[in-house]
Amino acid sequence: MALNERRRIRREPKYVLDNTVVGDSWRMFRIMAEFVDGFDAMSAVDIPAVTIYGSARTPVEHEYYQLAEKIAGELARAGMAVITGGGPGIMEAANKGAAEAGGVSIGLNISLPHEQTPNPYSNFPLHFKYFFVRKVMFMKYSMAFICMPGGFGSLDELFEALTLIQTQRIKPFPIVLVGSDFWSGLVDWIRDKLLSSGNISPEDISLLQVLDDADEVVDYIRKSVVI
Repeated sequence: MALNERRRIRREPKYVLDNTVVGDSWRMFRIMAEFVDGFDAMSAVDIPAVTIYGSARTPVEHEYYQLAEKIAGELARAGMAVITGGGPGIMEAANKGAAEAGGVSIGLNISLPHEQTPNPYSNFPLHFKYFFVRKVMFMKYSMAFICMPGGFGSLDELFEALTLIQTQRIKPFPIVLVGSDFWSGLVDWIRDKLLSSGNISPEDISLLQVLDDADEVVDYIRKSVVI
């Protein structure tokens, strides 16, 4: 390894926003470049696209992995592109289902310290350093969100979508929560706490639909998506 490369690695910060290798003004150029590259690439997708997200930790043998794969395959056969975060687990399952059905399988991968390795099933891969740029691509180019069980990242994407719809920053679109055993507690809490206390309005969660069956999910998306 060259001396300059070793020095660069030693100086590389642990956290993205703590980067002192270059000034903040220069970081803006990289952010702008990510937006430009993302917009240019995603604008080439000329069919409706649906984002599927969920846990990167879901193993291949898990029922939710298999369900995500089936949903993505049916969406692809219905003429829709499938967008994921490009990583393992649920993301891999969705990319696999779309790709093996002959569809457009988009993976928006992100640089993380310990994950994530891009899965091999994306036939339309893009790579991002910044979460917020990547999330703009999800929101801008998706006609619907399918939320499989996941962790903080999945909840972040779910609530950002709900917030942007609530504040009229994006056009309302269907949001399907797949897995009633997993999501029903959260939906009940939203209704019992947020809605009953007046912190949100009934229309704020009217787009949330909890479903368990792959065919029901795809039928709901096909009926609800406005192209």
